[in-house]
Amino acid sequence: MPDHAVTAALDGDGAPFLVAATDLGIVAAAWESDQGAFTSELRSRLRVPVVTLAEAGLDDPAATVLRAAIPTIERLLRGLRTDGSDVSIDLGDRPAFDRRVLGEVRGVGWGRTASYGDIARRVGAPRAARAVGGALGRNPISLLIPCHRIIAGDGTLGGYGGTGWVDRDRQLSRKEALLLREGVTVPRRQG
Repeated sequence: MPDHAVTAALDGDGAPFLVAATDLGIVAAAWESDQGAFTSELRSRLRVPVVTLAEAGLDDPAATVLRAAIPTIERLLRGLRTDGSDVSIDLGDRPAFDRRVLGEVRGVGWGRTASYGDIARRVGAPRAARAVGGALGRNPISLLIPCHRIIAGDGTLGGYGGTGWVDRDRQLSRKEALLLREGVTVPRRQG
């Protein structure tokens, strides 16, 4: 169990992209304009202290993990073809089903898509496409776990970014833009 997490703010194409790591890997990555909310949610989720990269010591293992991941994340944020599979991730606080789903999604490569149903079949739960969508809505590590590459079974975008407070249109626009940068055009569902 990690004893703390370290955060950094990157330029997410005009919006802050916040990233956090433990000594085991990246635990959170998201477009978030409120670093306080990001840190608070992280503290609550992991139940450990959270410090910024500037506050962490040079020999801090979590900071080392974060520093090693930043170049890959920055390439992804710039829309450059990048395989992020070399970046360690830490999903230790996620339920087992979510870990299986997120692991499968991590394997969907640049410029490719898969449906929620495809992922459900890959994790051995062929009728659990909606549950896959739920797991993706809880994905704590955007971009490195590329849930934007998962689309609806009818070939449309499906959803993106969870539910509730999220501005659905803005999130779908982000999903479209991420896919377009990878050379993939996926229509929105009509109606």
